Amino acid sequence: MGDTHNVRFEPVDLEIEVDEDETILDAAFRQGVSLMHGCREGQCSACKSFLLDGDVQMDRYSTFALADYESEEGYVLLCKTHAYSDCEIELINFDEDELRNAVPLQHLRAMIVAMDDLTHDIVSVKLELLEPATFMFKPGQYADLMIPGTEDHRSFSMATTPTMAGRLEFIIKKYPGGHFSGLLETSIEVGHELELNGPYGSFTIKESSERPIICIGGGAGMSPILSLLRHLSELEAGGNAKVRPVHFYYGARTAKDLFYLHEIKEIGNQLPDFSFVPCLSEETSADWESMGVAGDFGFVTEVVERREADMEAAEFYLCGPPPMVDAAMALLDGAGVPIDQVHFDKFTTTVPQDS
Repeated sequence: MGDTHNVRFEPVDLEIEVDEDETILDAAFRQGVSLMHGCREGQCSACKSFLLDGDVQMDRYSTFALADYESEEGYVLLCKTHAYSDCEIELINFDEDELRNAVPLQHLRAMIVAMDDLTHDIVSVKLELLEPATFMFKPGQYADLMIPGTEDHRSFSMATTPTMAGRLEFIIKKYPGGHFSGLLETSIEVGHELELNGPYGSFTIKESSERPIICIGGGAGMSPILSLLRHLSELEAGGNAKVRPVHFYYGARTAKDLFYLHEIKEIGNQLPDFSFVPCLSEETSADWESMGVAGDFGFVTEVVERREADMEAAEFYLCGPPPMVDAAMALLDGAGVPIDQVHFDKFTTTVPQDS
């Protein structure tokens, strides 16, 4: 262990202790403080903050997340930053209610009980918890799944909710050569045990907001959005809260890349004001009636732009491949949507991908 220093955050009047051997973000997790974060790999910029005072060093990160000129001005990525003195840091993106309401990190063992292909390259992996028997998390969060036989991990969002009786589901896109997903084709099978750490992520329903919700997803980005929808359905069924209007746009290349259409329709039937629009970018016709949905054609962001007239009034949840999230962010910025109304998970992978 290295020396320990105090890191104070502004403008929220919050202070934590940070060991030199850990990142500031990891130290916050350890002490139950939920700083804004995304990939935790220095690639998404969700944890970007400004160093007001102190001596820090950053591990390697992507200049797409933090440009060189930003680093020179004093901006840092908390997921890659080590403190070597007492520091004062200004948080750029934060939710003061979330900051002090973090779910504690947990280490879990679970057994794979089902693996089902949803499309040619997306699989549902269902786990049964072994120890402990329950997992505390907020719908929309993710966990680190350890790669068997190594100390490496990959991060995947839960598609389930905490009420689902010790069962977890992860919707995973398979990449040839992927450090975890590639093993789903070769050595990871039903009956195998996995270790998990979590929860992480701030892709969660903001209870204090009354704005309509617009979800934009693609690929395995279905997973955390499905968790949110299942959670809202549970709230509506229990009469515990007023559920806001929800519009869900899901982008795919062809109709063969769509899945869980029946369950999404069933969830929609339980919510008072819900619409679901699958969007196909590489087909110009589809038998929507036989699929039981009212879809559209074009890139998902194009469809959202055509159909949503008052985006400034909504709260957005974005999850999917980086090009999709980048396009959605550009769309919302151009429409004047305040950044604090936009919540996103941008997938990263250990192998190259086209989109």
